[in-house]
Amino acid sequence: MWLKAFHLITMVTWFAGLFYLPRLFVYHAMSDDKTSHERFLIMERKLYYGIMTPGMILTLVLGGWMLVDYAWAIYASSGWLHTKLLLLALLVGYHIQCGRWLADFKNDRNNRSHIYYRWVNEIPVIFLIAIIILATVKPF
Repeated sequence: MWLKAFHLITMVTWFAGLFYLPRLFVYHAMSDDKTSHERFLIMERKLYYGIMTPGMILTLVLGGWMLVDYAWAIYASSGWLHTKLLLLALLVGYHIQCGRWLADFKNDRNNRSHIYYRWVNEIPVIFLIAIIILATVKPF
């Protein structure tokens, strides 16, 4: 149960960053002065590399540990687990894309509006709902 508890803690940490970083992108895309731009770059970098990425890595390591330790033997043929793992892979892709957007801002290459980032800010919510339902309800 300790392993599961730490997995959930790191997952919450990762998702906190996934929810907040695109919101910072919204404000960053709206900013038009150098001071704000520099401030957002610092905040985004610290969030991505200091909180989100370690949260993601620990979530994957602890989840993989649980999978190898006991879950795979029990749920190997369960559709919900395969679907959850697929969603997790897509979520890692979203995380990587956030890093690309971060690099665009850093290198003054962002050409997206704050409205775009408002929409992409909703993507982690969909993943969270689906993954939690799959992991708790195990519908198929």
